[in-house]
Amino acid sequence: MSVKLEVFTSQNCPYCPKAMEIAQEAVEELGDQIEYEHLDVNENMDKVREYELLSVPSIVIDGEVAYVGVPEKDELINVLKQKI
Repeated sequence: MSVKLEVFTSQNCPYCPKAMEIAQEAVEELGDQIEYEHLDVNENMDKVREYELLSVPSIVIDGEVAYVGVPEKDELINVLKQKI
């Protein structure tokens, strides 16, 4: 079973690069158990509306908003492991 991890960012967000880095490190650690997608909020307004996102970075796991802001890497990995 794989877990879907979506990371929503914006080009002008100062925190978004760190959130993407942490998400990518988590994906590297957990391998093919994670389906990872990076989405720019300006190019994916349908998904932004669907998840009712109000801020970036936002991390969605299996269709539910899990984090708004930058999570700790270990915490994100633990949450993902629980879903696998």
